[in-house]
Amino acid sequence: MSGKLIVCPTPIGNLDDITLRVLAALREADVIACEDTRRTSLLLKNYGVSGKLVSYYEQNERARSAELVKRIYDGETVALVSDAGMPLVSDPGFVLVRGCVAAGLAVEVLPGPSAVLSALVASALPADHWRFTGFLPRKTAELKQVFTTQETLVAFESPRRVAASLAALAEVDPERPVAVCRELTKLHEEVVRGKAGELAARYAQAPPKGEVVLVVGAAPAPIDADLTPALEAVRKLVAAGAKPRIAAQVVADLTGTSANKLYKALTS
Repeated sequence: MSGKLIVCPTPIGNLDDITLRVLAALREADVIACEDTRRTSLLLKNYGVSGKLVSYYEQNERARSAELVKRIYDGETVALVSDAGMPLVSDPGFVLVRGCVAAGLAVEVLPGPSAVLSALVASALPADHWRFTGFLPRKTAELKQVFTTQETLVAFESPRRVAASLAALAEVDPERPVAVCRELTKLHEEVVRGKAGELAARYAQAPPKGEVVLVVGAAPAPIDADLTPALEAVRKLVAAGAKPRIAAQVVADLTGTSANKLYKALTS
């Protein structure tokens, strides 16, 4: 009978954030695949869990995945952990999960800590539409392109590069809202919110320490060139004292333009 793969998220800083289900899975597993056996050993020791560990990291991922898929096929239960957070999210694990799915083997994913979601919520930026991009690109042109997304952006960043990345964003839009989330769930957790230009200057003087997640507000939607005359009329009405939505509707009625588009262009 085939076994199964259990994907187990681990604490991103505070060891108390581990879940009871993850602990049960780690105790149940015949083998625990982990990035760093030394780090995972400390986690297991903290909770009195014993288990057989095998290394599973970027450099050996393909070879180890084939081995683990075979073990699961033969009936074993394999628990997959990363050093912190959810495996596969900027961590190893994709090859193993795909291998299990391709072989028709059971994959169980447990919920748990995530720096991505913690930062998104802590940022106080819109969370209805958002994009996670992993680590930000190093090339300035690619970086600026990432910042054009019209969704809230969540990204990992090296503390040494926070100032440079924010400076690149400030060149695109110095008023863009940003949250710099540092050392989430740890003793020195800090969330600094502000505008790109302000935070670029702040961190140029004093780079942050520890692990950082950046959350960047959505880029404003580009203004349709055909809207320009109508939008200018709306702005004049608003300047004269009209309410934005009413002004947009009046101009829309006169020009046949979408009132909703005018209002969004005005307020973006």
